[in-house]
Amino acid sequence: MDLRTFLLVFGTVFMAELGDKTQLATLLYASEVKFGRTYVFVAAALALVVSTALAVLAGSFVSKYIPVRALQIVAGLGFVVIGVWTFYSAVRD
Repeated sequence: MDLRTFLLVFGTVFMAELGDKTQLATLLYASEVKFGRTYVFVAAALALVVSTALAVLAGSFVSKYIPVRALQIVAGLGFVVIGVWTFYSAVRD
C-alpha cells in the first residue's frame, strides 16, 4: 500500500466532507434525543462506505472509456462552476 496515496485520498475526502450536507444531516440526527448516537454513527458511516464503493465502481468503469485527464478537467471545471455560483449567490443576497 502506498501511504502517500492513502493520505492524499483520505485528506482530500476528509476536507471535502467537512461541513457538507451529509455532515450537517448527521449532526442534526445525532442531536435528536430519540435517535441513539451509536445508531446514527453506524448508519451514517455505512451510508458513506456504500456511496464511496459506488463512486469507486463508477470511476473504475468510466475510466475504461474516458481518459483520466479528461475526467480530471471536467471535475475541476465542475468544482470551479459550483464555487463561482456559490460565491455569486452569497454576494447577490
